[in-house]
Amino acid sequence: MQGNGERGSGNMKRWACALAPVASSPDINVGGELLRVLLSLAAVIALIFVAGWMSRRLQARTLPGGRRIRCIETCSVGARERVLLLDADGKRLLIGVGQGGMRTLHVYEGAAPADAAPPPDAPAAPNFAQLLSRWKRNP
Repeated sequence: MQGNGERGSGNMKRWACALAPVASSPDINVGGELLRVLLSLAAVIALIFVAGWMSRRLQARTLPGGRRIRCIETCSVGARERVLLLDADGKRLLIGVGQGGMRTLHVYEGAAPADAAPPPDAPAAPNFAQLLSRWKRNP
């Protein structure tokens, strides 16, 4: 059994803990913290866009003297096969590219042919506003 002296000291410790000054937590400015987080997020997103722009700009840079090979057209003829029309030093090459590699299909001699005449003008399709006005008139 415990004596009166032990019981009294236990009560004193409880009162001492209850009366001890509580350490105050620092005041947090919620608006300022939210602004800081949003500005940090905007900076990260801006860095992503700048990195993409720089990447495209550096890849588009050509060597002095210009490019000697240009891809005129490509056409997919299968799941993994395609046909390329290349212009290399004034000659046009028809190249087949597939899973097994590349193969020259034809070399066009002479100057590149002039573009064919554009097809005759087809009647223009009505735009959305015209279709909507027709629909309103004829319910």
